[in-house]
Amino acid sequence: MKPRSEACERNRDPILNVLQQRLRTAGTVLEIGAGTGQHAAYFAQHLSHLTWIPTDREENLAGIAEWVADAGAANLREPLKLDVTSADWPVDRADYVFTANTAHIMGWPQVEAMFQGVGQRLVQKGLFCLYGPVNRDGEFTSESNRAFDAMLRARDPVMGIRDDRALIALAQRCGLVLVADESMPSFNRLLIWSK
Repeated sequence: MKPRSEACERNRDPILNVLQQRLRTAGTVLEIGAGTGQHAAYFAQHLSHLTWIPTDREENLAGIAEWVADAGAANLREPLKLDVTSADWPVDRADYVFTANTAHIMGWPQVEAMFQGVGQRLVQKGLFCLYGPVNRDGEFTSESNRAFDAMLRARDPVMGIRDDRALIALAQRCGLVLVADESMPSFNRLLIWSK
């Protein structure tokens, strides 16, 4: 049975609406942390001008491959193994990078490694799109996000909702400039940086 995330089902259309506006030029999208593979399958089918490359840790690749096979989209590649802390990423360059719901489950050193890797591989004027819960100016954007953060930190102290100021400063160190901050349903945000 294919892995399935109800959250992916709920958020895919609001995310797609923004991606359709921002990712207009043909190119390659590197997806970091593709999870179940649902986003990759859905977005590739609706963004046919883009070659979509889903990546994740080894234990998630089989589930992603099932979504890829069922999607049957010519522009959707087989999933590749990616550990953001490794110097050896499976893709040397990308026109766009997309990640959803990863920054709050990674430890901060892994978040730093992800941004550094994106900064090294993104083409000039390429875009990095990060979706998920993000605090604004050091404050939770909702009580539900505060409770979610507490649950994450109880499970693993390195997890937690990140602050936009910290992400923006990290991105700047990696050669990325914030160009958009889109509000999403359920108090999530889609932050977009350009190289």
